Amino acid sequence: MANWNSYIRIHDEVNQALTQRKAVVALESTIISHGMPYPKNLQTAMKCQEIVREAGAIPATIGVIEGVPVVGLTRDEIEVLAQENDVHKISRRDIPFAIAKGLNGATTVASTMILARLAGIQVFATGGIGGVHRGAQQTMDVSADITELAKTDVAVVCGGCKSVLDIGLTLENLETHGVSVLGYKTKEFPAFYTLKSGFRLEFQADDPAEIATALRAKWDLGLKGGMVIANPIPKEFAMDQYLINEAIDQALEEAENSGIWGKDVTPFLLSKIEAITEGSSLNANQELVYNNCLLAAQIAVELANKAQ
Repeated sequence: MANWNSYIRIHDEVNQALTQRKAVVALESTIISHGMPYPKNLQTAMKCQEIVREAGAIPATIGVIEGVPVVGLTRDEIEVLAQENDVHKISRRDIPFAIAKGLNGATTVASTMILARLAGIQVFATGGIGGVHRGAQQTMDVSADITELAKTDVAVVCGGCKSVLDIGLTLENLETHGVSVLGYKTKEFPAFYTLKSGFRLEFQADDPAEIATALRAKWDLGLKGGMVIANPIPKEFAMDQYLINEAIDQALEEAENSGIWGKDVTPFLLSKIEAITEGSSLNANQELVYNNCLLAAQIAVELANKAQ
């Protein structure tokens, strides 16, 4: 960890909040650059910050600007990631090269967790985590998010894993890596756009204070790694399970026929699903993220209260 702070810039407001042990919530930037079109991506990013603030926490959107990892992007920096076409998708493996080459980069779940942890942020809100891709038995396509969750002490509030993934294998991999997974007010793992996946969870928490207590106990006991807090999309914004699965199957077929693979798969699929569903999936995605930002802020506030 020596000299890490010579590479990373932490926004003054975020740094002050952390110094004073106030609640801070990390927000990722891949959703800005690779998850939504402009200007929806910018509107979503700013709304996420507003929701976190209203719930009593300080937002820290994380990204890479001209080779500098930033914890707490300004609006102008978020504008850059929202509009420019050459923004790189940055995961754990990419951080050193982004720095060396002076790139603009949007951080994934894995890299956001790394930078949040370095800064001292314990809670992170996103849309959906990465996991095991369908057909991974042949392709070995498994997201770095899983291994990051196994070793980096940051709680991740999400709407489950991305719906284009193999949910069952993703949960199996999380279990193998010892990653705690709980449902917020549910014992069924949500399927991103929909409330139900058919996969039951062992543990359910019904309020943010209970989650904060579990996190504090986990880390006090030296149990390394994060926690997946699966927060279902609000019922009024959930999509029809049959229709979204049909759209996903069609998008996956197009990706295979087009030779799309690796980290390009998810943004391609999200774009195709949005087109197939005539924009309704994008609206659902926004509401899901807002819901996660609210819960993450509530958990962060509870953790901050316990630290006083």
